[in-house]
Amino acid sequence: MNHSVHHRIPRRTAAVAALALAGLLATAAPAATAAPAAAGTATTAATAAVAAPDIPIANVKAHLTQFQSIAGANGGNRAHGRPGYKASIDYVKAKLDAAGFTTTVQQFTYNGTTGYNLIADWPGGDTNQVLMAGAHLDSVSSGAGINDNGSGSAAVLETALAVSRAQLKPAKHLRFGWWGAEELGLVGSKYYVNNLPATERAKVSGYLNFDMIGSPNPGYFVYDDDPVIEKTFKDYFAGLGVPTEIETEGDGRSDHASFKNVGIPVGGLFTGASRTKTSAQAQKWGGTAGQAFDRCYHSSCDTTSNINDTALDRNSDAVAHAIWTLSAGTTEPPTGDTYENTADVAIPDNGTAVTSTVTVSGRTGNAPAALKVGVDIVHTWRGDLVVDLLAPDGTAYRLKNSSSNDSADNVQTTYTVDASSEAANGAWKLRVQDVAAQDTGYINAFRLTF
Repeated sequence: MNHSVHHRIPRRTAAVAALALAGLLATAAPAATAAPAAAGTATTAATAAVAAPDIPIANVKAHLTQFQSIAGANGGNRAHGRPGYKASIDYVKAKLDAAGFTTTVQQFTYNGTTGYNLIADWPGGDTNQVLMAGAHLDSVSSGAGINDNGSGSAAVLETALAVSRAQLKPAKHLRFGWWGAEELGLVGSKYYVNNLPATERAKVSGYLNFDMIGSPNPGYFVYDDDPVIEKTFKDYFAGLGVPTEIETEGDGRSDHASFKNVGIPVGGLFTGASRTKTSAQAQKWGGTAGQAFDRCYHSSCDTTSNINDTALDRNSDAVAHAIWTLSAGTTEPPTGDTYENTADVAIPDNGTAVTSTVTVSGRTGNAPAALKVGVDIVHTWRGDLVVDLLAPDGTAYRLKNSSSNDSADNVQTTYTVDASSEAANGAWKLRVQDVAAQDTGYINAFRLTF
C-alpha cells in the first residue's frame, strides 16, 4: 500500500472446510465436487449446493517464500523498475499459464523505467459481466514487501489456481490482476483502467482488492465502497464469528481507487498498516494494544516472518468465498453419490502409515469398476509418499508409489480404481505413509464417488 493517496477494506466454517476437496482436485479430475455431507457419510451430488473451496494456507505461504527468495536474489526488494519485480511477474505468470489461464503482460513506463501489469483471464463466463480481483505485486525499495503486498498477491494467485483446480464454470467472466508501481501512486492500475475502452470498463461488474491481508498484529477490515461486495465479506466473517470493522486507514491508497474513480464497484480486505491497535480492537481480535498493526510496514523487516498465519488463512479463504459467490459460479457435479472425510490427519515424517476413513452404507452389491478416489494431501515433498486405498476387507489398491524424482508438493487428484470385486458397504480407508525424512504434511480430504 502506498502513502500518496487516501483506501477502503477465518477460522473456517465447517461448511467451507468440508468443501476443501472441491477446489483442490487437480486437472486430472476436472469435475468438481458438490457440497459434502458430514465426514464419512453420503450425499447426492446432483442436489447439493456449491461453495468455495478452502484455500490451503501452506500453498499461500509457499508463494510468499518464493517472493522472499526473489527479493533476496535481486537486491533485497521487488520494487518497480528493479529486477525483483520482473522476476515476481514471471513467477506468477508461469503458475497461471500452467493452470490454463490466458495471461497478458501489460507494459508501461514510469520514472524512466519499464513497469508491468499481469492480467489473467479464466476461459468462459459472460464476458459482458466481468468480475475482477487483484493485488499490487511491487514492494517498496527498502524490503521484500511480503505483507505489503506479497500477502494479497499470493492469496489472489492461490484463489485463481483453485478456480482452475475446480474447473469452475462461473456465470460471470473471471479476471485477475497483479499491478505494478502501486507504491509510487497506483501507477499500474491507473494505466490499466485508463487504457480500457469505455465499453470494456462498463463490462466490469466489480473489482475486489487485497492489499496487506496478513499483518502480524492484525485487524479485520472490510471496504465499505460497494454494499453488495461489503455484505459478501461481512457475512463470511460473521459466519466465522470474527467481528469486522470498516476500513479507513488506507481509504483511496490502494489499487481499488483506480477502478472506483471510473465508476466500477469496488470492495476488499485489509489487516492494518502503521496505525496503532486500540485496546478495544485487541480485546476484539487479540494481538497487542498500543502497537502498530504492522510494525514492519514499508521496512526491511517486512519478510516472511512478518505474517500472521491465522489472518492470512482467514482472508485467503474470504477471497475465494467472494469470487465463488459474486461470480455465481457452479461446478460440474460428479455422477453418483459421494462419501468423504474432510478431517485433517497428520502424516508423520518418515513414520508409520496413517488412515482416513469413509463409511459406505445403504448400497447394494459391489463397488463399481470405475470407483473414483479423490485424494487431497498437503505435503512439502510428495515423492516421499506411498498412497493406498484399502477396501473394507483390507484389500489394498496402490494409488501412488514413492519416487525420489517426484520433487513437487501435494497430492491433489482423483484416481480410478476397479473395485468391482469388493462389497460396496463398509469402512473404506485412504492409507498414507511418508517413507523418507525431512518433509511434512497431512491428509486434507478423502472422497469416494460411486
